[in-house]
Amino acid sequence: IQSKSFKIVTKHLLFEIKKYHTAFDTSHLNLFLTMAKKKQQQKPKVQERSLDVEKTLNQSTEMLQKFAKPVVDFIAMVTPHIIKACSGMWATYKALPKTEVQLLTGIILCFFGGLYPVTFAAVQAAEHGGRKKVVEALTIISEEALIIIEESKKDDLKDDNKNGIADVKEIDSTHYAIRKINLVMTKMDPKKVDAAISSIYRVWLSVVAVLMVQFARTISMALTMSVFMMKPVNRYITPAVALAVPNEYQKWIPVVLVWVVKSIAISIAWFIQTLQSAVTSAMYGGHIMADALLRICVKRGWTLGGWITDDLDKTYADEIIMYIFAALGILFQFMMQFDMPFPFSLILWPVELFEYYLKWIITYRN
Repeated sequence: IQSKSFKIVTKHLLFEIKKYHTAFDTSHLNLFLTMAKKKQQQKPKVQERSLDVEKTLNQSTEMLQKFAKPVVDFIAMVTPHIIKACSGMWATYKALPKTEVQLLTGIILCFFGGLYPVTFAAVQAAEHGGRKKVVEALTIISEEALIIIEESKKDDLKDDNKNGIADVKEIDSTHYAIRKINLVMTKMDPKKVDAAISSIYRVWLSVVAVLMVQFARTISMALTMSVFMMKPVNRYITPAVALAVPNEYQKWIPVVLVWVVKSIAISIAWFIQTLQSAVTSAMYGGHIMADALLRICVKRGWTLGGWITDDLDKTYADEIIMYIFAALGILFQFMMQFDMPFPFSLILWPVELFEYYLKWIITYRN
């Protein structure tokens, strides 16, 4: 009886083991087949993505090559006029008498000092930190640019195959760009350009260091505000944005929000600094204007009935004029809401861009 029972139990166990083994093999095989199918399905997608990327790069390259010639021609046309205009303005500035230059400086500071406080501070820092070196470096770079432009004009007229058509008109945009790059590399003096750029960069580092010290309180305010604002942003805004953004772009959410918060903090902190700079620059500019005007009047013999004397320390005229100009400067900047009006904003947009760049780099340089 025991042996029969043992045989029955053993047979039952072997049956169960065989059944389990078969089921395991089947499930394992099904899993393997499923994974293989997924891989086969993913391969075309990866290939499609790589083809799309390659297609986009090819289109971008073709577009750049297509616009290479017009861009080079435009730069060659505009650059001499810009250099000539800047040289003319600089020569006019150097030819002005000292009192007229002082009066012009006072007008700019009095009525526009709060609009570009960091730019004016940078100019003052460069004045003491190597303005002459920057002027010399820019002169060298402009001379090299004019040499290259003249050589490019001569190159545009070349007809090596003597068929009556300029060579540059017979080549495509790719070969045109290569030809002009080769022209720049062969006609430029690299040592002069390298020395000029190095000189400008050294002065730039000294100016940034001065600005960081001068506006340390504003920088600290902007950094503190950005850290303070990030906590509610991470708690309330980040989850809401994450719900609206696809999964593949989720990694960009913290980076973009940090940029936005920093930009807002910079705007608030520097707006407060703009208010302070508007008042102080109006007072300082008014003082410079009053002193320059009185010196011009004394120089030309305009005493206004004895009200203006040769000794400016013995008259109150300069103080009265200074207070009037300072009040007008503050009122003018507040009326403009610390923003350049429309006609001038189109002309001075590079200055505004440079102003915001300076604010950003001295605030978040570290």
